[in-house]
Amino acid sequence: MSDRLEIKAALSVTDTGEITGIAWPFGKPDRVGDVIEKGAITTPDTLPMLFGHDQSQVIGVWDEITEDDTGLTVKGKLLIEDVERAREVRAMIRSKAVSGLSIGFVTTKATRNAKGRNITALSLHEISVVAVPCHPDAQITSLKSDGTPMTQEKPNMEKEEIEQMIADAVAGVANDAPQADTKAFEAVQKRLDAIEAKAARPQAVHITQGEDNTETKAFGNFLRRGVERMAPEEIKALTVGTDANGGYLAPEQFGSELIKLLREFSPIRNYAKVIQIAAPSITYPRRLTGTQAAWVTETGNRTASGMTFEQVSMTPHELATFTDVSNALLEDNVYNLEGELLADFAESFAKTEGLSFVKGTGTGQPNGIMTATGIQEIKTGVAANFPASNPADVLIAMFHKIASTFAQNAVWMMNRNTLSIVRQWKDGNGRYLVIDPISEGAPATLLGRPIVEMPDMDDIGAGTSPILFGDMSGYRIIDRVGLTTLRDPYSLATNGQVRFHARKRVGADLTHPDRFIKLKVAA
Repeated sequence: MSDRLEIKAALSVTDTGEITGIAWPFGKPDRVGDVIEKGAITTPDTLPMLFGHDQSQVIGVWDEITEDDTGLTVKGKLLIEDVERAREVRAMIRSKAVSGLSIGFVTTKATRNAKGRNITALSLHEISVVAVPCHPDAQITSLKSDGTPMTQEKPNMEKEEIEQMIADAVAGVANDAPQADTKAFEAVQKRLDAIEAKAARPQAVHITQGEDNTETKAFGNFLRRGVERMAPEEIKALTVGTDANGGYLAPEQFGSELIKLLREFSPIRNYAKVIQIAAPSITYPRRLTGTQAAWVTETGNRTASGMTFEQVSMTPHELATFTDVSNALLEDNVYNLEGELLADFAESFAKTEGLSFVKGTGTGQPNGIMTATGIQEIKTGVAANFPASNPADVLIAMFHKIASTFAQNAVWMMNRNTLSIVRQWKDGNGRYLVIDPISEGAPATLLGRPIVEMPDMDDIGAGTSPILFGDMSGYRIIDRVGLTTLRDPYSLATNGQVRFHARKRVGADLTHPDRFIKLKVAA
């Protein structure tokens, strides 16, 4: 009995249409001596169709899985309209380069036999299209996309012929036949042993580096085809550049994950008012003063009053960068480098714009909420004695400094270092001011309002403003063009490189300073 996932056979997948085959023949041992009995397999209604047992290469689905006297028969459909790899595998099946099926399962009940196991219960997890199945009779029988029958000769035909030769030789010796050649028999037996050893060899390969340790060779072809099927002229370097520019993607030992360092950025976009514009700029009228009613007598003169306005103009600014990648690196890397690059663009742009939303100068970039003018301040003691008075008194004063309407929708903004100090503050009864959430995903609260961690806020220091409290609808972000990327294979084609451009147009500014209050540390 075993609780590990076992794979019977190994290799690839197809590229078009419906396929039919025998995933496992009952009652016959495979290359390592395992026999699966009829009725032993527990199967769901549908199973994923993989290529060579690679879970990252799903090429279709098996939707008919049945048992008969011959074995486990399956029918499935390749996702040729949506998956490029499926179309490639179809070509492999049509050319008879791939013709086997293999199952991945977990054994739940088994007994030992002379060479392996008799498996009487197992749970089926997936079925793969492979080039070399662990069971020689697990074959694709048809590819129904074009009606082409799969009549490929069995890969172990040579072994069967040799076995017959051995049987004939043994029969001749048993009948005292004078023509029996024992030396020929021994040679045939030795050849058969070599074939069996090669067939039972594990398909998985551990990648190691030679003593010269110069470069990892033919990385992509090695993974797809195996070292034994590579021609000498196909062995080429994955990269010969600087490690930081791509060399680390060909390590001495191949890891299946690209490690990424965490990059934090301000979540201000999640709380501010964000709008999409379709012009080079946008202008808002802003009322400065309003009408003023006054008490008068029945016949007394009335006093005129009116309103005054100003305009607030907001202009989107452009963020941009580009990265050059060699064609060889794009072709040979196994980490989906292009996808990782686009994801990194998104993180980089979010971090840069997040910093500008907090501390932007307004010149060639958004005007940050902490650098904009008009927000009132409450000053406290020097950094060494922060805060100078009772902590609760300072925060309560901030809370009531803005209008009730805004305070009811306001949030506290500070970075993690400041929050670690605020968490230690207590009221006069010894109760902590910061209340941790009682439900998963909810924010911590301070005086009943959420705390938002913004890594770009100032630490506590002389002359800084480490805490901001306010209604974030008073800060506006305008998006003109979202993050767009352009793959340019032409400009650097003579250098064998592809240039990836990324750009975005975004602006931001404070529209309602009266909705905020910030805590200022004495200089």
